[in-house]
Amino acid sequence: MSPKHLRAGAALLCLAATSTLVSCGSSDDTAGGRTTINYWLWDDKQLPAYQDCADAFQKANPDITVKITQTAWAQYWQNLTTQLTSGEAPDVWTDQASYYPQFATSNQLMDLQPLVERDKVDLSAYQSGLAETWVKDGKRYGLPKDWDTMALVYNTGMLKKQGVDAAELDALTWNADDGGTLEKAIAKATVDAAGRNGLDPKFDKSHVKTYGFLPEWADGSQGQNGWGDLAAANGFTYLDKNPWGTKYKYDDPKLAETIAWFKHLIDKGYAPRFDKQSTVANSELLTAGKGAIMVAGSWTISTFTDAKLKQQFAFAPLPTGPEGRKSAVNGLSDAIWAGTPHKEEAWKWVKFLASPDCQNLVAKRAVVFPALKSATQKALAAHKAKGDDVHVFTDAVADKNVTFQLPVTEHGTEIGPIVQDAIQSVILGRAKPESALKSANDKVNGLFK
Repeated sequence: MSPKHLRAGAALLCLAATSTLVSCGSSDDTAGGRTTINYWLWDDKQLPAYQDCADAFQKANPDITVKITQTAWAQYWQNLTTQLTSGEAPDVWTDQASYYPQFATSNQLMDLQPLVERDKVDLSAYQSGLAETWVKDGKRYGLPKDWDTMALVYNTGMLKKQGVDAAELDALTWNADDGGTLEKAIAKATVDAAGRNGLDPKFDKSHVKTYGFLPEWADGSQGQNGWGDLAAANGFTYLDKNPWGTKYKYDDPKLAETIAWFKHLIDKGYAPRFDKQSTVANSELLTAGKGAIMVAGSWTISTFTDAKLKQQFAFAPLPTGPEGRKSAVNGLSDAIWAGTPHKEEAWKWVKFLASPDCQNLVAKRAVVFPALKSATQKALAAHKAKGDDVHVFTDAVADKNVTFQLPVTEHGTEIGPIVQDAIQSVILGRAKPESALKSANDKVNGLFK
């Protein structure tokens, strides 16, 4: 989910939209007694589920039409910013925790707290911590729509061939010194052109056929897809308090140790060199047999359970580190534009999106885990009905000792490239972890002065 900003105008957004119900921006769109609510999201895999919700909502509210615009992540945020600047934003949009502080600070988001209290929305029904993410200074800027946790996904056939079984993967350990049993599994899963794995003294790291591990380096300031989870298991915390802290801790030696270990994987030939890395997504490399293990979020489950894949994949929990097993937990919300001319109708739609009536429909599609605890169980049942074992994700969210919240602060979109650039410089061998991360931390904390 790491952002790659592309400049695109509102017209391009219209062309890129894949929903049959397409509109750009928000307008005072009322015709024939019906009000039109424009709703934006970025995930094409989730689009059918939310079209199900729109159909059900419109049936229950015949005076309101919901028009959905879906645009890929790479363009979504730039287009949203463009629309907000022009004063023609969608009535409702899917929001993400790194981005929403800037919208809240610029008064672009409607405060939902008075409506939550008026309509007695039960916030305790959501997974722990999700509802609190969207509150600042007593104002609520969204209602939870889903959640995600992280796990390892691996090629079952490749690891079995190298003598690594599922039971071993379910009980992996990790530390920054020798990598624990995780590094041993990665070494076994790495195979050179001659068929030798990474533990063979004759292993040729210059001619690797299958890398044991595929790390993610376009991972912003949070490292949700790998380094952040292991750093947390090593004792690293991002900042002084969360949410709304003002002092980051990227200069923590525990983070430097973690990044150094990832660099060590590359040096050993167990992971691809960053400067030689393919532009193809890690998930595609894994499914193509170019890698054996990677960290994956629960929103990508369907990528690895597709019946059309030639190889089989399974999920394992993240390894247990010095401070235990840790997984980032994250979630999205649905936010209302402060400038919408249809505040009550937009609220009615957002309240529906956050209700069992919608989230149970989302659960049936088994693409993401809805925010409501009851709907989470329905999604898990839908996965089981398809023959997919994904309990590691729900096990993680159920254990408060495992999950940690990703940072929510001001300047999130500025912090991302600062930290990502520093970490990439280490992985490229251009800087030492300690100095690169201290420099980045100084720049980040300078934003709050």
